[in-house]
Amino acid sequence: MIRIDAHHHIWRIDRGDYGWLTPDMAIHRDYALDDLRPLLADIEGTILIQAAPTDAETAFLLDAAHASDGLVRGVVGWADLAAPDAPDRIAALAADSMLKGLRPMLQDMEDTRWILRPEVRPALRAMTELGLRLDLLIEPRHIPHLLVLADRHPDLAMVIDHGAKPDIAKDVYESWAEAIAMIAKETPVFCKLSGLPAVAPFRWQMNDIRRYADHLLDSFGPRRLMWGSDWPVVELAGGYTRWKVISERLMFRARLADRPEIFGGTAARFYGIS
Repeated sequence: MIRIDAHHHIWRIDRGDYGWLTPDMAIHRDYALDDLRPLLADIEGTILIQAAPTDAETAFLLDAAHASDGLVRGVVGWADLAAPDAPDRIAALAADSMLKGLRPMLQDMEDTRWILRPEVRPALRAMTELGLRLDLLIEPRHIPHLLVLADRHPDLAMVIDHGAKPDIAKDVYESWAEAIAMIAKETPVFCKLSGLPAVAPFRWQMNDIRRYADHLLDSFGPRRLMWGSDWPVVELAGGYTRWKVISERLMFRARLADRPEIFGGTAARFYGIS
C-alpha cells in the first residue's frame, strides 16, 4: 500500500501573503519540495496543503505539484468560499485534476460559525457536486458546529486537520476528547494525525502526545485517520523524522494490518489517489 504524507506545505516568502508567518519564526524562509525530499524515506506521495488565503497560493501549489515528478498526488488549495461567484471559481479550479480539495483558514477567523454562513453554502454545494474535499483547519471551539455542517452537507467529504489542535501544552484533554468523540460518532468526518507537536510543550516527549493520539485512533479508527507531517511547521517542534518515528510508535496500538491505512491507505481513499 502506498505511503502518503497527507499534510505538508511549501511557500515563497516574497509573495507576502503568509500573514501568520512572521520574521521572528525560525521557518521564515522559502521552503520547496527539494527541501522535503531528503526527509521522506519510505513516503511515496504527498498531499500539498495551502498556507495562505489567496488565489496566488493555489496557483503556486498546483504548478509545484505538476512539476513534482509524481511526488505530490494532490493539492488542497484555497478559494473565497463566501464570494458571490465562488461556485464558478471552484469549477474552474476543479478542472485541474490535481486539485483534490479546498481549505478555508477557519482558525484565523473571529466568527467561529463562519463555515455555516448562508453565503458559504453555494460554494460547499459546488464542492460536493465536483467531488472536492473540505479540509477543516479548526480549533476545539469549532468542533460543535461540525454537527450542523455535516447535517447540511452530508455528501461533502471532510477531514479535520491536526486533530482540531487540542491544547496539549496546557494539558487540556477532557473537553476536547468528549467533543472529538461526539463528532467521530455522529458524522462521517475524517481526521488527520498531524500538527500535534506544534501544540505540545516545547520539549515534548511521546507521552505528552500519547493519550491524544490514542483518542483519535479510538474515535475515528484506522480507516478514518490519516498521518500527516505538517512540514515545515513541524521543524519548530522536533522535525519531520522525529514526528514520523514517534507517530509510528504511537500507532503500534493499531492492528498490524491497519497501520498501512493510517500511513497511506486512508489518505489515498479520501483524496481519490490511485
